Amino acid sequence: MSKISAAITAVGAYVPEYVLTNQILETMVDTNDEWITSRTGIKERRILKEEGKGTSYLAIKAAQNLIDKKGLDPKNIDLVIVATATPDMKAASTAAFTASNIGAVNAFTFDLDAACSSFLFGMSVAAKYIESGSYKNVLLVGADKMSSLINYKDRTTCIIFGDGAGAVLFQPNEEGLGLQDEYLRSDGSGREFLQATYGGSSFPITPEVLEKGGQYAFQEGQTVFKNAVFNMADSTVKILERNRLTNNDVDWLVAHQANKRIIDATARRIDLEDKKVMMNIHKYGNTTSATLPLLLHDYESQLQKGDNLIFAAFGGGFNWGAIYLKWAYNSLTN
Repeated sequence: MSKISAAITAVGAYVPEYVLTNQILETMVDTNDEWITSRTGIKERRILKEEGKGTSYLAIKAAQNLIDKKGLDPKNIDLVIVATATPDMKAASTAAFTASNIGAVNAFTFDLDAACSSFLFGMSVAAKYIESGSYKNVLLVGADKMSSLINYKDRTTCIIFGDGAGAVLFQPNEEGLGLQDEYLRSDGSGREFLQATYGGSSFPITPEVLEKGGQYAFQEGQTVFKNAVFNMADSTVKILERNRLTNNDVDWLVAHQANKRIIDATARRIDLEDKKVMMNIHKYGNTTSATLPLLLHDYESQLQKGDNLIFAAFGGGFNWGAIYLKWAYNSLTN
């Protein structure tokens, strides 16, 4: 019997309707379009405005989009993983609620949080369940409502983040396609530089916390930027060297959309031409767990069976890494 690998066989996505442009942000905080664009590459981001709707709403929409495109019976889904840094609530699983709402009644579920690396780490986990031979259909959703953590008076964070979701289906493959290798790392000493401090067990939310805005995310931008540039590029190089790949062998770089300068630095490190670098940060900003699957959705029509994709991400924790995956289907004819 051929070795079982875990291949992505379908992609879905959803972004909210409301578009928060740089021009609108100019009326909210001390910033301007030129400053934002030159430093981040972001022109606009999507925001989920409807009251009472959270990350599960985004995840359900993206999963349903995949199910409809694939013609998948949700009862055949074995596992639903929701990669997210912004779960609907504490204790109650966002993945369980998502699965129930899409009709995945036979699936077990769990949430996975590694900040902006959540989806990348989720790819590794989903693949292992497929490679075990025990599961046939694993749905991995990357979804975040980052606007729920953002102080729109803080120009260091409000210009960066947006809301969105993307979903992929992992299925067994015996042609040697799918996930080939991974290089994943973490360093907990970095968490002081990028975090949403209050609301967890160490620092509960109190009236005093709310009064000073402690519930919002913050980052020490320069430290995060330097670590992201080095570690995303370094992990990408390592995954290429380990698999004896050159820049000519890479068809696509699928990099976390945190900052265009970070993406460009990663591409330069492996001397990859611009046309091979997936980019949509200008449209969505940093959607945290959703950036990688949103890229796959936006570029799906250009992907061909056998294409070599290198995924790379960096997030709070710190968490980072790279994954080498061979694309499993011709999108235009699937």
